[in-house]
Amino acid sequence: MEQQIIYEQDVANAVCVLIAKEARAMPDDVEVELGYDDETGFTAEAELNGQMHYLDTMRLVEALRLWIDQYLDLDPMAAGIQLKLDDEEGIIALIR
Repeated sequence: MEQQIIYEQDVANAVCVLIAKEARAMPDDVEVELGYDDETGFTAEAELNGQMHYLDTMRLVEALRLWIDQYLDLDPMAAGIQLKLDDEEGIIALIR
């Protein structure tokens, strides 16, 4: 598989899709803030109906696998996912 890049907005969209699916809500109702810390790694905070959801790196990868399955029409379990903090693009995911 050729390497693909999922840019920051779509990483956030992936979180919206995952949280909405779990809560049986619409992805547009979810607000997401992505973050990176040297100690904790990649994280996301998602708010839905006043309730906060905190995602660690593993849950971000889970969200990206759902995104890959639904929007890229690729095998999400065969995809290698690497999160990266890019100086220009922000938080991106490299898919191999």
